[in-house]
Formats: sequence, C-alpha cells, structure tokens
Amino acid sequence: MGEGRKATAAGRRLVHGCVGTLLLVGVTVAQTADDGYVRARLALLAEIRENFAQTAAETGRPRMSPAVAAALARVPRHEFVAPAQRDRAYVNAPLPIGYGQTISQPYIVALMTELTDPQPRARVLEIGTGSGYQAAVLAELVAKVSSIEIIEPLAGQARERLARLGYANVATRIGDGYYGWPEHAPFDAIIVTAAASHVPPPLIAQLKPGGKMIIPVGSQFLTQSLVLVEKTADGSVRTRQILPVSFVPLTGGH
Repeated sequence: MGEGRKATAAGRRLVHGCVGTLLLVGVTVAQTADDGYVRARLALLAEIRENFAQTAAETGRPRMSPAVAAALARVPRHEFVAPAQRDRAYVNAPLPIGYGQTISQPYIVALMTELTDPQPRARVLEIGTGSGYQAAVLAELVAKVSSIEIIEPLAGQARERLARLGYANVATRIGDGYYGWPEHAPFDAIIVTAAASHVPPPLIAQLKPGGKMIIPVGSQFLTQSLVLVEKTADGSVRTRQILPVSFVPLTGGH
C-alpha cells in the first residue's frame, strides 16, 4: 500500500472539529459514522480541503468534490489501522500496517480518487488492497471495486474487514497486480497504490476507452511521480505527471 505524498507545502497540522469545519468541507455530522471519531474525521477533511487548494496549480483540482468528501466522512479510517495506531488514525499521514506496507495519507487517497472521476455505475480496479481503506472509499462512490493484494495475510485481513464493515461491492483476491484482473475487465478506472518502474501494459489493456488510471511511477529510492493515464475513445493513451510522491514498490514476478 502506498506511503502517500512526502511532506510539502500541504501541512500536517490537524485542525480540531467545530461547526465552522462542517461548513468548510460541506459535510454534515449526519453523513459521518457515529463512532466517537466524528470531530477528528471532520477536522481531517478540513485539512484535506486545504491541501487541495495548496496543490491546485500542480493537480488541476482546486477542491475536493462533495461526493469524495462525504465518502471520506463515512469511512471509519480507525478500523483500517492497527489498534496501537488508532489515536493517529485521523492524522493526515501514512501509517504502518505491517509487512513493510502502509495505509496511504488521506489527502493522497482523496486526490487519487478524485483524479479517476468516480461515477456511481463505474467498475474500478485497485492494485494494492493493503488494509482496504482505499477500496472502502471507492466502494462508497462506485458500483464495483475489484482489489488485488500480493501479500496473503494483508489480503485476508482486508477481506474480513471489508465484509465486517458491510462493503459488499468489493471483491478481493491474492495475486500480482501488475497483470490486473482480466476476468473482471474492462474497468472505468484503475488506482495503483504502489510505485511501478513503468505503466503496466496489462493494466492499460484492461482500461476502458475513456477510462482513467492513476499510478505512482519511479524507483523506491529516487523521485516518483503520480501519473494520470487517460485512454481516449480511439484507444490511444496520454499521460500527465501530477505530483512528486513516495510509495512502496509494486512487487511481483513481472
């Protein structure tokens, strides 16, 4: 699972929740889970909103959409981190989930989700299930999420967690994400949460014409870029670099 973006102008300070926060992010208390973390979750959303404004020139996305904000408000991130990390679940930073993997920074989750333009009837492929957090956010927005994880214990934990939390529209499997999930293709969007040295051709082949893929590209120890891949109606592909990022590497036998 991706580590998310390195520290940049987007600050790490968590603003404490208040009525003003609710108005800023366009999310009401009724749209959040009543689990004792409402104020922390809404405060995190306010910070993510600031991140979008601060990186607008690079991303072309000056604001988080109401739909994505509401999805982040509903998903209980504390359920996707280790018990020892629960007090940091709503800090805008990546957190370790074991096996050398992390749950991505919430701002990066929001940005990658936005860049794929999720639609209610869409079918989305995720490479790198990790703890299942990104899959849960997508499941709030689209019809079907297919998610692949190469680390068997993480895949099993994520499957159990997503089922327990009621995300029935997420299918998971253990496998090498480089090759995608041909049986579930084609996909309206693909999100890759680990850095690859190049954009995998099998994933391009499984992307629908008109579809979008967001993927970090680069070496683990050198500069990585978050890359938006768009497949046009005639099947041609165009790419655009979005932001410098830092993700764990995409692993497998490819």
